[in-house]
Amino acid sequence: MLNSAVHEKLQQGGVIPAHPLALNEDKTLDEAGQRALTRYYMQAGSDGIAVGVHTTQFEIRDHGLYETVLRLAMEEVERRDLSRPFIKVAGVCGPTEQAVEEAKLANSIGYDLALLSMGGLHHLSEEQLLERTKAVAAIMPVFGFYLQPAVGGRVLSFDFWKAFAEIPNVLAIKLAPFNRYHTLEVAKAVCHSTRKDEIALYTGNDDNIVVDLLTTFQFTVDGVLVEKEIVGGLLGHWAVWTKRAVELFEQVKQVKRSGEMDLSLLTLAQEVTDTNAVLFDAANQFKGCIAGINEILARQGILKGAWCLLDQERLSPGQSAAIDRVYKEYPHLTDDDFVQKHITEGRPN
Repeated sequence: MLNSAVHEKLQQGGVIPAHPLALNEDKTLDEAGQRALTRYYMQAGSDGIAVGVHTTQFEIRDHGLYETVLRLAMEEVERRDLSRPFIKVAGVCGPTEQAVEEAKLANSIGYDLALLSMGGLHHLSEEQLLERTKAVAAIMPVFGFYLQPAVGGRVLSFDFWKAFAEIPNVLAIKLAPFNRYHTLEVAKAVCHSTRKDEIALYTGNDDNIVVDLLTTFQFTVDGVLVEKEIVGGLLGHWAVWTKRAVELFEQVKQVKRSGEMDLSLLTLAQEVTDTNAVLFDAANQFKGCIAGINEILARQGILKGAWCLLDQERLSPGQSAAIDRVYKEYPHLTDDDFVQKHITEGRPN
């Protein structure tokens, strides 16, 4: 059962960064850096964190770090004793047996929801994926995840998402197909389900963050107009410059409350997308997406370096120079000033 305050916050929407992995140069866990990251997200005003997800590097499971990173983040959240609801999401992946065991662990540690990845399961039918979801949902609330094919996801049908939305204890869905047609189809499927009012939609489309947050979907279902908003984001992009992401989210909420569109947000939207193309290395089929995030955090002094567990996970040629460019062109999207003010709380000198 989800805590009522957390459940309400989940439905209202918020900023949930995907938590990176802090490493030493020899690929061992940098515990101080890992804890500093969690503190940074809380200090920046995020509404939650997602740990053990793609941005944390799926390979943590092969290195025996999955439980460790989940526990480190939880310890920092409990230590800070926040006065506001804070949504704690644990990444869960793999075949049904693995996903169930990871959900049991995350639930025992105190996480609120399981972000259920369907990556790497192309051999399973849609019906088998639904049965897997039911098995995890029997343990803890599920945050669905439509992952883009370029990084291991697959295209799933309207019927799948409608049936997915009908599963009790599915409370949210992260839309990250990086495709407008597929994003629209999930929203439509949820609106056609009997649980449409029980499921919160979050953007994971790092290439279209602002427009997603501004969008209210409308569909006619059995002769009745049904509306559904994307209420927040669970994003790798928000793992960096998080203070500005929180401010941007509040700006979008103010526009939606007023009902008066600020057209400058559309310009800001393309600036965010341009920045994301660099951080996620879109020019090279996202090969440097995790390293790009880590590079920003290393430049800020939160991480020691941009290292990843896999040697091939590194900045692509020209990516560092591209990061220099977006730093210069979009200083209003960065939060280096905020980080420097709080860095003494993060990594010891």
